Amino acid sequence: MHLLVIRHGIAQDQQEFAKTGRVDALRPLTRSGKKKMRGAARGLKKIAPNVSILATSPLTRAVQTAKIVGAKYDLKPLTIASLSPRKPFSQLLEWLQKNAESTSTIAIVGHEPHLSTFVGWMLTGLKETFITLKKGGAILLEIEGEIKAGRAKLIWSHQPCLLRRIAKGK
Repeated sequence: MHLLVIRHGIAQDQQEFAKTGRVDALRPLTRSGKKKMRGAARGLKKIAPNVSILATSPLTRAVQTAKIVGAKYDLKPLTIASLSPRKPFSQLLEWLQKNAESTSTIAIVGHEPHLSTFVGWMLTGLKETFITLKKGGAILLEIEGEIKAGRAKLIWSHQPCLLRRIAKGK
């Protein structure tokens, strides 16, 4: 199984959005963030062409990102609570175990530092962050056999600017 880990695109400034009185979970992508994410999604489709399941955090910026990515893959994103920030990794791992097939690629969209720490845990078994995942960036992991912490292999990690260059064929 392959796991495509995607951080949400560029969202409105957290402090400016807080002045609206709305909860941070509703903070959306910026216009520029949407445009850049569409380019990154085109690049993702070129280097990870076969995604069978796309899941997202329920927070607005992740849902918007997942819809952009889903449009490239002709997939409707599933919203799962285990991708919310600060949820235990064990919940996300259980969801992956239930939904994985040996030949499938599952894409997940979420937040930092939750995602990079989850990736570190899947690679090493330790809940430590050592990978930088920029907004709109992505990581591809391969997991052979049993899906559990410490069993993944890093295939690639790309910043969003590289994904956009790949989309343009550069």
